[in-house]
Amino acid sequence: MPEAPLPVAAAPPRTRRPGPPPLVVFGFCWLALMLAVALLADLISPYAYTALDLRNRLSPPIGFGGTWLHPLGTDELGRDVLARLIYSIRTSLLIAFGATIIGAVVGTTLGFLAAHFRGLVEQAVLALVDFSASLPFLILALSVLAFFGNSMVLLVCLLGLHAWERYARIARGLALSAGAQGYAAAVRQLGASPWRLYGRHVLPNIASTLIVSMTLAFPEIILLESGLSFLGLGVQPPETSLGSMVGYGREYLTRAPWILLAPAVTIVLTTLSVSLIGDWLRDRLDPTLR
Repeated sequence: MPEAPLPVAAAPPRTRRPGPPPLVVFGFCWLALMLAVALLADLISPYAYTALDLRNRLSPPIGFGGTWLHPLGTDELGRDVLARLIYSIRTSLLIAFGATIIGAVVGTTLGFLAAHFRGLVEQAVLALVDFSASLPFLILALSVLAFFGNSMVLLVCLLGLHAWERYARIARGLALSAGAQGYAAAVRQLGASPWRLYGRHVLPNIASTLIVSMTLAFPEIILLESGLSFLGLGVQPPETSLGSMVGYGREYLTRAPWILLAPAVTIVLTTLSVSLIGDWLRDRLDPTLR
């Protein structure tokens, strides 16, 4: 008699990964909106952000007695709050993106140098990391801007030095861990140069951790820029940013609160969105939490 075929084990059902929580979806949507506003600022702005309308000074927004001529109202010089908000979003995001990239590049490079050369180079980088972490960054930024003056390039470079030591520590630790693993040792034995080893093999394996660190540092830089601009040492007129709008609006808080509320709400929602996305990415990319 022919033998009965052996039963075939059914494949386990694939578990579908849950989608992002509603707050994270909101964060992605809000950031997409902010990026779209920043990229299309010249097309969607109803007025130039320096255009004056003295006959409509301190005009209230829609819903508080205002007209559609100025949907979010006007400031003390009759400048349209919506137009200034649009250009302020572009300026603040440009500063935040530029400073975040500078900090990540500087910190990651120094971390790789410390992991590769070890010895005196590693001690020097770690001493510089400890020295930078011990300095109150806001006081340092105020001193530098007050001494050297205000410029957009200096502001971006200065904010780029914020939290660079975080990237240096992460890059050094992960590079040392990768060096102890088989793939890095094999690539080194094959004669790969340090640039190829760290750029083509080590960096892609630690990129997820660095990206999460960047999403966590991004809202900090936005808040720092807003604080410096609020104190008058950040973005200078005629340029505008979210922090400078808040700084100008504080003098009219009782008479025209809409000047301050629009950029303040934008700062809160933007930093909250990036923080939510960063926490979600950290949980998503961490293999120990799967």
